Amino acid sequence: MKMNTAHKLVVGRLTLATAATLLTLPTFADGQAATAPGDAAITPDTRYGLFNGLDHRSWYSQGDFPEPFLVDDSGLEINEARLDWTHLKNGDQHSDTVKAEVEKGFGLLTLELEVPYERDASPDGIVQGIGNIDLGARYPFYQYVSRTGFFDTTFGGAFEAGIPASSAISVNPEFVPKIFNDTKIGDHFTAQTVLGYSTLTGGGPQGNLQTFEYGFTFGYFIEHAQLPLPGVQRFIPMFELIGNTGMNKDASGQNSLTGNACFRLNLKTIGRVQPRLGLGYVFPLNHDARADLHSGIVTSLVFEY
Repeated sequence: MKMNTAHKLVVGRLTLATAATLLTLPTFADGQAATAPGDAAITPDTRYGLFNGLDHRSWYSQGDFPEPFLVDDSGLEINEARLDWTHLKNGDQHSDTVKAEVEKGFGLLTLELEVPYERDASPDGIVQGIGNIDLGARYPFYQYVSRTGFFDTTFGGAFEAGIPASSAISVNPEFVPKIFNDTKIGDHFTAQTVLGYSTLTGGGPQGNLQTFEYGFTFGYFIEHAQLPLPGVQRFIPMFELIGNTGMNKDASGQNSLTGNACFRLNLKTIGRVQPRLGLGYVFPLNHDARADLHSGIVTSLVFEY
């Protein structure tokens, strides 16, 4: 069908107008037209949880923070079992503690069970037995992740209850509400903080003893590509600060601060299980700590499955 003259003029004007509009739009380097003014970029909402306090991008959800040695664990653990041995020495006195632990995650909630066995030897004799059986739980309540993910921090709350085993080592129940923070900076550095307020109940000289407990764990990830150790996926040099301050009784105001220079080796997986081996050297950092400790070593074997 042939177009008449008026129809041709209309089509020509529309074609010129469309071409002029396309020429005025800015373009990206790949040749695609940029978003026209007024079309706001759509940013996906990553917030969720109570009061939108959590962020889906947070590294905490991966459960990959390094496991501390003497500081309470604060990371998310999905399925984990571990066995630790700590040997502490002060002159002619020394103590050995073997601790078995199991942790299980349900979403972002981590539940834990710890059963320690302690043996204290001195010139006066040997005291030994099962320590308090600890039941614990922790959950994050606020997360912040920078736009690029370079800075990633999580705050949470935890609670621990120590059930006495009625042994020479374990007499008083213990209750410890805690808050924690797990932070990752860049691709390698992590910092974990745990603050708790311990109260021993029951009778005896330790009854109603209250202590402020604090711990800091710093780690630096070195991947296999950077340090190709045989059988090792990740090498993590770590340093811990472990402190407690007496809040009442004869220990009021006394502050003991201990350090632990340590490392973990995340070994290659065996089926679904990844072994993680750790070793640390424990030493006092102030006068109150030196009264109870000269030196010590701690070993830790973790199985994540």
